[in-house]
Amino acid sequence: MTRRSCTLYAVGVICGTLLVVGIGLVVSQVCRTFMHNRLKKEIVLVEGSRVFESWKSPPPPVYMEYFFFNVTNVNEFLERGAKPVVKQIGPYTYREYRTKDNVSMVENGEKVSAYNTKSFVFLREKSVGDPAVDNITTVNIPAWAVMNELKGSFWKASMVAVWMNSLGSGLFTTRTVDELLWGYPDPLLERISSLKVVETVFGLMYKKNGSNSGEFVYLTGEQNYMDYGHVETWKGQRKLDFWTSDQSNSINGSDGSAFHPLLDKNERIYIFTPDLCRSIHMEFEKDVEVKGIPAYRFTPPRSVLASKEENPANEGFCVTPHECLGTGLLKVSPCRKGAPVVASFPHFYLGEEKYVAAIEGMSPKREHHQTYLDLNPTTGVIVRANKRAQINILFSRISGFPKTRNLNETIFPVMFINETVVIDDASAARVQKLLLIVTLVSNFPLLIVGLGGIMLAIFIILLYRAHKQKNEVKRTVFTKPLYATSNEEDTSYSPVSDKEKEDPQNGTYIGLTAKSEPQE
Repeated sequence: MTRRSCTLYAVGVICGTLLVVGIGLVVSQVCRTFMHNRLKKEIVLVEGSRVFESWKSPPPPVYMEYFFFNVTNVNEFLERGAKPVVKQIGPYTYREYRTKDNVSMVENGEKVSAYNTKSFVFLREKSVGDPAVDNITTVNIPAWAVMNELKGSFWKASMVAVWMNSLGSGLFTTRTVDELLWGYPDPLLERISSLKVVETVFGLMYKKNGSNSGEFVYLTGEQNYMDYGHVETWKGQRKLDFWTSDQSNSINGSDGSAFHPLLDKNERIYIFTPDLCRSIHMEFEKDVEVKGIPAYRFTPPRSVLASKEENPANEGFCVTPHECLGTGLLKVSPCRKGAPVVASFPHFYLGEEKYVAAIEGMSPKREHHQTYLDLNPTTGVIVRANKRAQINILFSRISGFPKTRNLNETIFPVMFINETVVIDDASAARVQKLLLIVTLVSNFPLLIVGLGGIMLAIFIILLYRAHKQKNEVKRTVFTKPLYATSNEEDTSYSPVSDKEKEDPQNGTYIGLTAKSEPQE
């Protein structure tokens, strides 16, 4: 076997081996399965795992923006029933620091308990003004909370109405942003505290700076990666007791800080949020990219806050059968000590048009008021998020309070929040590195197939050249020697001499001489 034949044979064997092995690995998904199993084992809430420390203290900066609705025609609204006019003022931006405190493994390491502590620091450079100076005219929430609690008792209501007049406590109030957020002593609450135990200080974020919302117990994800970060209990409860159905009281999904790896576009993402006193779900909307990291965008659909007529599953969120609000609203008074607080998306986004039309100054826009999560589908890491929610007060006539007699039922906006986060550069670099490793290992069979393809091309070229050379050899024509070009008739035989001589060994010598032309 020649060297050329050995080379051809070796290339053919290597080519066949690479293609068979590569295609076999592609079909069996061995490498992809291996990497997915590694991710499932690495992304768990246990000491020493890849994600545990960042889960306890998330590195990306979180910003909380507050936007207030300043009422500009209070007298016209109360005295003549004019449409209320509001002007949005904000943002007042705070850096939000999140940590998980008192973290401990429970139930033999299958679950982990923690307290979610939040702290806020004001950022003047990201805000429209000074919260200690800027005044906002808005709904007097303490007064409405008291009136709503006493609406079933005419005599108590009449007494409190007299107190409100004497204290100058009306249906609206003007306070600084700091007071509205972090608290101020309310004169009506102070008067009522002489009769019953009530909190005399009111603020939308009162006692929420440097505090937590109770103990959470999470599943680690070791038993099932789909349970990674899911809330098992909150304040020791597996179910809530605010609503009227088991489904509405269910605690589903995570707390919004962790999501399982290997996300699918067709799945629903569930989040339990104590601020809304319920769980909500989000669905895939579109593919996006953040800092070079691919992500799926999940958003809450209209059905989350739909009316019971539009989504019968939401009937359990009706406080009573007669207190069912329309699409886009959620009355959260059961978990707000009976105050007539209504939650919605900003500017009544995804809500019924009648709520938008009732307030001049509402202008819902998807790009400014949509809540969404951008999650990397491989790791489940949050690469960008915007959580947006609006606080409203339900206005209505209340027996015993003359100031409300000219009012029609109105959902009055107070403020909305925009909680934002974008993955930081260092975390993005780590995610990109991990995704590169996952991609290389998962696509390793394709590399083998690619090498096999290259070797196949080389094999075909060598085979073609060998076949071509073989054909050239077959076509070669052998011709006579150059010295045998004369014709036989051009030569004659003649003896060397007149008498032929004999050689005892070689016989008779015969001379060959050129044949001469006959002379004329």
